[in-house]
Formats: sequence, C-alpha cells, structure tokens
Amino acid sequence: MQKTLNYGVIGCGMMGREHLRNIALLDGARVHAIFEPDSEMAARAQEIAPDAVFVESINDLLAEPDLDCLLVVSPNYLHIDQLEEIAQSRPLPLLMEKPLYTDPDHAARIDAIKTTYPAPIWIAMEYRYMPPVAKFLEQLEQATGGVKMLTIREHRFPFLTKVGDWNRFNHKTGGTLVEKCCHFFDLMRFALKSDPVRVMASAGQAVNHLDETYDGEVPDIWDSGYVIVDFANGARAMLELCMFAEGARFQEELSAVGPKGKIEAQVPGPGRFWPEHLGAPPTPQVVISPRNPPGPVALEIPVEDRLLQAGDHNGSTFYQHQKFLAVVRGEGQADVSLEDGAWAVRMGHAAQKSARTGASVIL
Repeated sequence: MQKTLNYGVIGCGMMGREHLRNIALLDGARVHAIFEPDSEMAARAQEIAPDAVFVESINDLLAEPDLDCLLVVSPNYLHIDQLEEIAQSRPLPLLMEKPLYTDPDHAARIDAIKTTYPAPIWIAMEYRYMPPVAKFLEQLEQATGGVKMLTIREHRFPFLTKVGDWNRFNHKTGGTLVEKCCHFFDLMRFALKSDPVRVMASAGQAVNHLDETYDGEVPDIWDSGYVIVDFANGARAMLELCMFAEGARFQEELSAVGPKGKIEAQVPGPGRFWPEHLGAPPTPQVVISPRNPPGPVALEIPVEDRLLQAGDHNGSTFYQHQKFLAVVRGEGQADVSLEDGAWAVRMGHAAQKSARTGASVIL
C-alpha cells in the first residue's frame, strides 16, 4: 500500500481552491498544511480541506514535519520570492503555478535556482493535460506529417476578480501575454519541439476594465492581441487572444497543419459560464482532416463530470496532479521543467515588448 503524500499549499484563491478540490479526488494524497493570509479565502479553503492545518507564514508551513511536497498558487508577483524562500529553507518537490516569474530581471534568479534546487520543480501548465488538447498533441505528428503552422485561439471572458485586484495591473501580473498566455507559448514549444527565434505582436487594452479604478489607478492590463512566433526548425505559430468574447461556443481552438493534413482541438470554457437556456455545454472535440483522401473525422473527447465540477480547466488540474505525484514518488521526471516555465515567460515578455514597440523581438 502506497504512503499517503502530504501537500503543503501556499495560496487558496480561485485557482488554489481548484487545486484543493482536485487533490481531494486523488488516491494517496491529501492537503496537510495551508498558508493563506486572506481570511475569506482561508475560510473557503477550510470548507474543502477541513483537516488541513492553517499556518501564519511560509516559514511556519515549511516547518511542518510531515510534508512530502509543496504547491504554490499565490499571486504572480510573489512567485519568485516564495520560490527562493522555499529553495533556501526546505526544497521539497514543488508544483509551481504559472507564470514562473513576472519581471525580465528575475531570469537570473531563476537560473540560480535551476542549478541548485535538489528536488523536482514542476511548472503548472494545465493546458497540456486537458483531454482534447492531450489527444491533439498525441495525434499531432501522425495527422500533419510534421507541423508547419500552429494556431491557438482563445476567445474568453474578461479577467475575474481576484484578492486585492492584483490581476488588473501589468506590474503584478507580468502583463496579459505573460499571465494569461504563457500556457499557450508553452504549448507552442512543446508541440513544435523547437525553441522560438523571433516574436512579433500587436496587442492592447481595447474594451475591458477601462471604467474601473483601484486606489485611483485605472487598470492597464491588456485584453486582446495577436502574436506570431518563428521557431528554429522553420515552423510558425500564432496566438489570437480576445478576452471579451465569452459568447463563443468554444473557448480554445487549436489548429496544426503539415504536409499530410490538419488537426484541430476545440475546447469549451468553464461549464458554470455556459447559458442554461442552451442546454448542456458543448463536448470537447478533436477534428482530423487529411489531405489525401480528404474527409474530416471529428472525435468527441468527453471529460468526467466529477472533474468538470472540480474546476474550470476541463479536468487538466486532476491529471496534472496525478503525474506530479508519480514524480514525488520517484517515478520519472517533471513534464514541465523550470526551463520550460522560464521559456514560456520569456516568450510572453518578448510579445509584450513587441506590442509596445512595434518591432519584432529576436530571442
């Protein structure tokens, strides 16, 4: 019988509580200790993890003797300092929510941790593990014969309200193309098996949050844009983001094309946002369209109801934790490394810079 693994959790806002609900569904794991400084968020977390110990600081959390691994789900701008505190005090196996850092000047600090941290660090890129995206990635090479063009479209709802409204400002998020889109830049690198060499972007704040103020400041977070990325292997990728398009049937649409054909993944948004008068939310699907003989084939990729109820990411958080726990038990390596997480942020910062300056950015 396997030992039950004990998580220590830092941060229990909206995404943190999704992690708690999914950990509760896993065999052989439980949340043992939580640090959440906001009393309302802590109370909500306690409803999900009633047996967890709530502590007053990260230092107190790291002093808990029975911990086997850590999960960090704090606001973006806190990640680098908390990662360094963990590295210096108790470097346990760590699942770190994205983005890994927010300021380009932090890259050297990440490099220092990469060379010294003695345990696995897994960067939480949930989109890899959504069942329709996982099927898309699994069938990618066979369907396309080698991807030459990759397009990712996300048409979704605006940024939700977070504790302290930290997600309304670039200096706390890293910018939308870091905060929101590092997931997609990670998917690009992973799917194309190559590193980016040039980034071009046009983006800005067109609609959302323009009539809001926080302590006298109007939010500067962007809500829409296009990003084109050239890769070292000759492939090209494009991201299209719109955060005032929550009326769309699918939230994410991925398309890859190569000499043999095309493959698409279509992923609905959170079921809790789907209009009730339209009936059941759409089922995710993958569409494979060969060139010869032509004829698209659509495959429905349903997600278990219990996983849909546990979060907003089509079951991916559950599958990610399953794989992370195997690594904690010594079975394999982290799927998404510190280097992967750093590359995703680097691409986001390059896209932010390109959009600001109007020039392409060479990586």
